[in-house]
Amino acid sequence: MKNFFRNVLYNAFTIYLISQILPGVKVYGGIPTLIFGGLALTLLLAVLKPVLNILAIPFNLVTLGLFSFVVNIIIFYLLTVLVVGITISAFNFPGYEYVGFIIPKIYVNTLFSFLLVSFLQSAIVNFIDWLTRS
Repeated sequence: MKNFFRNVLYNAFTIYLISQILPGVKVYGGIPTLIFGGLALTLLLAVLKPVLNILAIPFNLVTLGLFSFVVNIIIFYLLTVLVVGITISAFNFPGYEYVGFIIPKIYVNTLFSFLLVSFLQSAIVNFIDWLTRS
């Protein structure tokens, strides 16, 4: 039970961080929406993701595991459907330049927004878990 509540808080915090990092992710409703979104994401990851991974085994074998990103995209799409206050949409990346290193302006469509969100959520949760591991 302690792990479940910890995962809810981790997921709520990652939703907040991602909404601060990516302009295409919006959270309306404040802390109650974040907590409910963390709860919904934890339940989706605990219940639905294993089922989808089992159904996607043939595709994962053919694509050498890259289809697992599609499973994560489905999970985050269902999160936006279930939690009304969380939206993920397309956005324009304004570009970045630092000491000769240039990333040009990029239009990120909705599919790649979901892909970025799933990648960032996984990376942030793994980093927080690594930090808090005893």
